[in-house]
Amino acid sequence: MSWLRRRGRWLPWIAAVAAAAAIAFMLRRFDLDRFISTVRGADARFIALVPLLIMAEQIIRAWKWRQLLRPLRSIGVWFLWGTIMAGYLLAVLIPFGFGTVARSWLVARREKLKLPAVLATVAIDRVTDGIVFACLVPIALATVVFSDPTGEIRGGLAFGAAMSLLLFLSAVVLLVGWRRGALSEEGWLSRLLGRLPPRLAEPACKLASGFAEGVAWPREAWRGTGVFVASLLMKILSATNFLFAGLAVGVTLRPGEYVFLLVFLGFLIILGHFARVAGSFILGGVFALALLRVEPEQALAMVLIVEASNLISIAAIGGISLWWQGLELSDLRKAGSVA
Repeated sequence: MSWLRRRGRWLPWIAAVAAAAAIAFMLRRFDLDRFISTVRGADARFIALVPLLIMAEQIIRAWKWRQLLRPLRSIGVWFLWGTIMAGYLLAVLIPFGFGTVARSWLVARREKLKLPAVLATVAIDRVTDGIVFACLVPIALATVVFSDPTGEIRGGLAFGAAMSLLLFLSAVVLLVGWRRGALSEEGWLSRLLGRLPPRLAEPACKLASGFAEGVAWPREAWRGTGVFVASLLMKILSATNFLFAGLAVGVTLRPGEYVFLLVFLGFLIILGHFARVAGSFILGGVFALALLRVEPEQALAMVLIVEASNLISIAAIGGISLWWQGLELSDLRKAGSVA
């Protein structure tokens, strides 16, 4: 066990070195002087738009989350926006899914809601995002031409989209089944958990029923439609990050190519998250832009503009939100250990 613990400590460092080596290989013909010249000549007006677009995207997410929370409680968009940004900030500081638990706990704490119920609304948020994302992949593949002699990249993206759509639709069935099985004493989940020892059955049933309470779709048709429209708008805004980062350094792509960047990096970020690969966004961004015939110096500048804008937005809004709510990291760690 001690050997496993020692190996676990080294894994992040190994992943970081591997990512740095991959980036160095991709940029082996990199011209540092040209990169510096590109950065110095970047148009600050376009750069300034990127963090604004990132914040606008998260305001839309807050509105979407408000609709999903509506069956539980009516909550203001601005509070949810600050909470979402605080969750992202905490995810950077404390990885392994802590940000999701933290933002859910912040809402549950303020509104006197059950934490599992709020977590369920986040799960629905992710599922609807995933369905919209998977539907964008065929559009990207149909509208973009790039060098792929073996067809492996196109095939991988198509397979990933199909599997993702199947996974998210299965998650919808699972969530609906969970609600039906946990909210009734005769439900399959309640009966299954009831077979546990008494000291475990009661808390397990409370946890299951609490989560099931949050699995509720908005009653009004326009709110339900708005959830999917909001997911689509967020994807469009996310794609425009590279539009304005590119304009800042003199790169203009076709509309479909921005969608391609969105879906390619989306898959890569997910894989990098599970594989704990440091720098996956930078690595994937430079690679994807190279497929679209963007010079490496401009590609790296674009990716760094988007990444820096994202971190600045998260740090500013998330930090202010945590300060305004009078919370410290120790409070959130306790909440995470309870959850």
